[in-house]
Amino acid sequence: MVLNNMVKQAGLIGLSRLIEDLRLRVPLPAVRSEAVQGARRTKISGASILEQYPLSYAPTDLFGQLRFAMRYEPVDVGVLAAAFQKVSREDMEKWVRSEHIGKYVRRAWYLYELLSGRTLDVPDVPPTNNVLLLDPALHVTTAGIRVRRQRVIDNLLGNRDYCPTIRRTEMLNTAMARGLEAEAKKIVENCDPIVLRRAVHYLFTKETKSSFAIEGEKPTSERAERFVRALAHAPEFDTSSKAAFVELQNAIVDARYAQKDWRTGQNYVSETGPNYVEVVHFVCPRPEDVPSLMDGWMRMVARVEKEQVDAVCASALTGFGFVFVHPFEDGNGRIHRFLIHHSLARLGYTPQGIVFPVSAVMLRDPARYDKALSAFSGKMAPFIEYRMGKAQRMTILNETKSLYQYFDATPQTEYLYECVAETIEKDLREEIGFIEKYDRALDEAKEIVDMPDRRASLLVRLIMQNKGRLAENKRDMFAEITDEELARIEEGIASVVE
Repeated sequence: MVLNNMVKQAGLIGLSRLIEDLRLRVPLPAVRSEAVQGARRTKISGASILEQYPLSYAPTDLFGQLRFAMRYEPVDVGVLAAAFQKVSREDMEKWVRSEHIGKYVRRAWYLYELLSGRTLDVPDVPPTNNVLLLDPALHVTTAGIRVRRQRVIDNLLGNRDYCPTIRRTEMLNTAMARGLEAEAKKIVENCDPIVLRRAVHYLFTKETKSSFAIEGEKPTSERAERFVRALAHAPEFDTSSKAAFVELQNAIVDARYAQKDWRTGQNYVSETGPNYVEVVHFVCPRPEDVPSLMDGWMRMVARVEKEQVDAVCASALTGFGFVFVHPFEDGNGRIHRFLIHHSLARLGYTPQGIVFPVSAVMLRDPARYDKALSAFSGKMAPFIEYRMGKAQRMTILNETKSLYQYFDATPQTEYLYECVAETIEKDLREEIGFIEKYDRALDEAKEIVDMPDRRASLLVRLIMQNKGRLAENKRDMFAEITDEELARIEEGIASVVE
């Protein structure tokens, strides 16, 4: 299908025009372009970016729109995959032959063959300079693999079966340049080893409790301990092994919901509304799509880790990608957050033996966490058709696999960077600082009254929890301490914690 002899006029151009002209049923790209009267400018409204170009930029046919997209816009793999299903092989071959060594046609040609699985009857590009598939100024990329046929460097984050993208935004560029990992390492290096050991234990426990609390669960001490042990070994976890995932899922869920394989039923996330009607927030992939999605996801994880993609970006792809596939009936959320720690540790971002309690940050502001999740689920929801049967069983009525294969992970990555920054600047620093102050307060109390460690510890905790004073209703618990001694202890603790 080719649209020729179009007059240059105001309106959408690039990927957005392809969606319109080819009548594609796909989520709109985050960045949209249009040709207008006047100068080049950018308009940003929330998460939407509108790039305006003078009318002279407006292409005049379908392949002109594709060339424009390859030159100026961030690549949206989902839009391109859908477009290539509508473009005839013969028309694509004709265009490629007409601009055989052009770098923008080579990008489109490579993506056409990768995403459609069809090989064009076009000779390989003769020796010439290689061209980067994704523009690093617009995207987070891998180092890339040289492809001889089109003379391109495939620097995608994923593969044909699973390929999210991350756009370079001002927020992400600033976050990546901050050096938060160096700040965390400095905090740890300057900490007394004994204090650090105690802080580490608390951080692992805090992450475990918070991760379960997000799911509205209070685990048994045994299940919590299993999760703590799993977190301790997160760096070595084998993300390429289904058996490893099954073992992890079995360890962290109630034994009645342990699984031996990926799920075989349709899953969705909902809440019960008025009149007991289920309000669906997120529809998971069809069970028959899960094996290939997880295979593609595993290869994507291996690629971003091998090619040392920015650790927080890699963690967002790994963790959020997993939970969007939702391969188990239960435990997906906890594994999703576990995988964030896996990537951060595996890529050397977290100081060795430390865990950043990102779940605590998510738990403190659940609305912000929900917003990051709905940035994905909200865009795809209009393109999923389903019916709800008896016992609230859902049946998907259309093909939906590509919605999970190809998506823009930028909102989730920006959110995760915010979480990591907060956990370093608040949780890690505050926990180490609290233990140091607590130890000094304990020393102050025992200097005044040489009491047993347990009683001294309890007294100090009660005073610190009550803003430097022992509550009147707790005074009888320490009858052996005189009022004068108590006043000196309170004064000593106040001098430490202020």
